[in-house]
Amino acid sequence: MAENLKTKLQYYGISPWEIEVLYGFLNARFTVLEEMIESNDENFVSFLSIDIPLEFNEAFFKWFDFKRWEKVKEALKEYKRRRGNRNPLKIKINFTGNPKITFIVDVIERQWFNNAIEKMDFVIELLPHHLDPKKIPKGILEINYKFDIESIRWKTDTARSKDKKFTYKGDVWKEIEKEID
Repeated sequence: MAENLKTKLQYYGISPWEIEVLYGFLNARFTVLEEMIESNDENFVSFLSIDIPLEFNEAFFKWFDFKRWEKVKEALKEYKRRRGNRNPLKIKINFTGNPKITFIVDVIERQWFNNAIEKMDFVIELLPHHLDPKKIPKGILEINYKFDIESIRWKTDTARSKDKKFTYKGDVWKEIEKEID
């Protein structure tokens, strides 16, 4: 992996101590850039976005170190524990690649939140199926995953190409109509 890789943390409603813990795990492999932002979603009292400048694949986990990844997951679950069920936390983890893979954890209940965090790395086994060129729209640049509490697994949610956005419903990608201003 390349030297001087930069990861960016954007957040609001996250304490300096919580950021310092995450910073420590990430700083061992990346140059960490931090940006405290204004609240941009009234449904969440806390938000954290982590940009990882590598593809979401087995090579990332070997390079980053599986034990270190487990510590990152424990820290994220601790953030949720500290907030309880009444103070929702939203986390986005963005992996660079072609396509870019984004995980959005916005589950309110702690049990399901923790389950989502734990199962995130299992998606690697599903990527060849999810990214099969015969199954996804042409020119996809980004795929977003959301955790589905009914099936208790990560599911493809939306995808974006240069000029179109798609949603995944009923085992089919459908183009989302552009909103009229």
